[in-house]
Amino acid sequence: MSEAMLSIQKLTKRFGGLTAVDDISIEVPERSIYAVIGPNGAGKTTLFNCITGFYRPEEGAVRLAGGGNLERLRPDEIARLGVTRTYQNIRLFADLTALENVQIGLHHRLRTGLVGAILRPPAARREEAWALGEARRLLAYVDLAEEGDQVARNLPYGAQRRLEIARALATEPRLLLLDEPTAGMNPNETAEMIDFIRRLRDDLGLTVLLIEHDMKVIMTVSQRITVMDFGQKIAEGTPAEIQANPRVIEAYLGRGAAAAGKGV
Repeated sequence: MSEAMLSIQKLTKRFGGLTAVDDISIEVPERSIYAVIGPNGAGKTTLFNCITGFYRPEEGAVRLAGGGNLERLRPDEIARLGVTRTYQNIRLFADLTALENVQIGLHHRLRTGLVGAILRPPAARREEAWALGEARRLLAYVDLAEEGDQVARNLPYGAQRRLEIARALATEPRLLLLDEPTAGMNPNETAEMIDFIRRLRDDLGLTVLLIEHDMKVIMTVSQRITVMDFGQKIAEGTPAEIQANPRVIEAYLGRGAAAAGKGV
């Protein structure tokens, strides 16, 4: 395994008397596809929210390679360091076009301020042209080159998922967090998404951390997996190791299935 892009050490997040993330430690290697799985309510999305600054953990550390500790930073500060995400429920600007959605993702890479936007000097016009070209390039990368003028809400479901990823890519991430990227997709769309996630790693050199309930997706695309249950890490390993782990089988299928030696 290569050097860790993301290192999570003894992370704990509580909500009153509920410990949603309980003493979790994970090392996500650079340029890997790493999955976090577990039953509903296991704490997976809370973990993502702690990594990206939406929640502040009570204990533990989140460290990005070359970026220092993240656990006390705001979401926008974390994004500038190269960490971005998508969501289980698509969060596009539904009434804006696909092109406009991607341009919004470019915001923190632009230098033109309010005065420049009003007066539009040559430097501002050059930056505007660059942003338009970059947004179109990213749409083409996610196979939406012909959909730039389409209002986001009118795009097919799978295209909306890809548009959300294009907007995330506009921030120039090094670490991309995908929260259930194949949720609601048909089998063909799911297969395309599996190939696309691999492209993100292979073409762009990204490290991908994903939450996913589709076990076929997890076992096909992931190099390493952490399993959570009731906020705790109950297993970690390769897909083959996870499929055969009795604690994982019990968490998903019940104690009887684990005793019978069934796989996930």
